[in-house]
Amino acid sequence: MKTRIIILVILLYSIQSWSQQITLESCYQLVKENYPLAKQKAILNNQNTLELDAIDTKKLPQLDFDAQAVYLSDVTQIPLPDTGVEPPNNDQYRATLSINQLIYNAGSINATSNVKLAQLKTQQQQLEVSLYQLKQRINQLYFSILLHDESIKLLEAKRKQLETQLQEVKSGIQYGTILPNSDKVILAELLKIKQQKTEVTNNKKLLLDTLSTLIGVSLNESTTFQKPEIATRLSPTLQRPELELFQLKMDEIESQQQLIQKDNMPKLFGFASGGVGNPGLNMLDNSFQPFYTVGVKLNWNVFDWHANKKKRESLLINKDIVKNETEIFELNTNIELNKYESEIAKISETLTLDSQIIKLRNEVLQTSESQLRNGVITASNYIVELTNLFEAENTFATHSIQLELAKANYNITQGH
Repeated sequence: MKTRIIILVILLYSIQSWSQQITLESCYQLVKENYPLAKQKAILNNQNTLELDAIDTKKLPQLDFDAQAVYLSDVTQIPLPDTGVEPPNNDQYRATLSINQLIYNAGSINATSNVKLAQLKTQQQQLEVSLYQLKQRINQLYFSILLHDESIKLLEAKRKQLETQLQEVKSGIQYGTILPNSDKVILAELLKIKQQKTEVTNNKKLLLDTLSTLIGVSLNESTTFQKPEIATRLSPTLQRPELELFQLKMDEIESQQQLIQKDNMPKLFGFASGGVGNPGLNMLDNSFQPFYTVGVKLNWNVFDWHANKKKRESLLINKDIVKNETEIFELNTNIELNKYESEIAKISETLTLDSQIIKLRNEVLQTSESQLRNGVITASNYIVELTNLFEAENTFATHSIQLELAKANYNITQGH
């Protein structure tokens, strides 16, 4: 019993720990597994299995039942007198059961199956492309949440610093070294920070709800988002799933070409039929008689008015279209990669300047704190300098997140 309780506690702790921390890579994996579009893979597989089974039935004997009753306005007469042969009846009846068995079709059925398999691979890869394209949306949400977390941390740090300074200001007012009502200026600024924090928290909640819906996992304020350290891999080779999709489209066209070639080949069938009719095969016997026939037949469409040729030419045009789509995709992707490379370089340089600005703002704020304690400047002057430092730190945090977002988007665009 104790062992079960210990295992249960460990499991609960593990689940709680997992639910409180999430990474960018785990979001990629979760959206791939839980997004509703992912369910179509199993649906497509089931559909393809049914279609292949239906195609394979053409290799099995085909049974046909036929029954008819007709009245003929005229029948064959024997113009010889006294022969004793009566002409057939005007009303005639027949019921037959026929069996047809495909003997040879030049691999047309297998070629049809190959087309269906090629179509399945194309459809599945199209799903992969659609799921992959969600990664940039995940990036935007994930790094926006990180940015809001940084804003909340900076607002909290600013609040604590003001509260510390508020105590010193109140003490200075009491001893007459600081002007009266200076504490009210700081209190008003603390209320402003509370407003800003509420707004940022509400915006973050909206982002959490959106991301939670995408990845299919419940997220809340206690969830910790790990800040990724992304390394860009500059490479001229694209590894996007779209490129594989274009190749699968080419493979599908080639399988269709092979099917067209098989369709015009000769087909050999064996057949047998049996039944009962009035008359039977002996047209001069006016009674119900059983009968049967067996044989083979060859079917070959010798001339199709160039329909087969036109189909092949149409498929060649489709190939050209896919090649053109591939070239356009590679061109646009390389343009986008160049944009991200430029953005990464620009933000990296900006961050260096941000660090220098923060250092200078810190030095100015330290001087302002001393001046406020000695009554040289007002609380409003101090808050201006504190706000300048906060904005500089917030700008640095924003640029840091933007840099990681640009790196993540670069890697996604490249296919890594």
